[in-house]
Amino acid sequence: MGKIIVETCEIEGLKIITPAVFGDSRGYFMETYQYEDFKAAGIDQVFVQDNQSSSGKGVLRGLHFQIHFPQDKLVRVIRGEVFDVAVDLRKGSPTFGKWHGEILSEDNKKQFFVPKHFAHGFLVLSETAEFCYKCSDYYHANDEGGIHYADPEIGIEWPIPEGMELIMSEKDTKWTGFSAYKQNMGL
Repeated sequence: MGKIIVETCEIEGLKIITPAVFGDSRGYFMETYQYEDFKAAGIDQVFVQDNQSSSGKGVLRGLHFQIHFPQDKLVRVIRGEVFDVAVDLRKGSPTFGKWHGEILSEDNKKQFFVPKHFAHGFLVLSETAEFCYKCSDYYHANDEGGIHYADPEIGIEWPIPEGMELIMSEKDTKWTGFSAYKQNMGL
């Protein structure tokens, strides 16, 4: 079938994938994942778990990561629109602490590959959003870490429209900043 278009980012390892979409008067068809195409694009992971969440406008989830059981993630939006963010937490990386954000939506059908050792989060920009992602390892509740979404050292430029009220879990409001993360990791 069709091939994917893969764009790289200024942060090594992050990739934006745009699938070939075939549409006609009935609607459209696309392959959202085809192992050989992804392998040829340098994404040779075995995904063991698929997750899906539904969120309303202003919901901000993140920035999350797994400490001892890191996960590669392949994320996409099947309804609505989000601003998706990955922060490089790879020890020794020249882009350690840098972030990249990408608009993912049902219209652009882009996917975002986020490798292991990145913090990840997203902000819902539409009235609702359905967010889907594949993971290369299982979720371990006792292994979750996080960094506060508004940490000034990282400086993520969240596209928060005037008047938008952010909605977060209590846990996400209490994550510490990047300096505390580095200290906890002995960096």
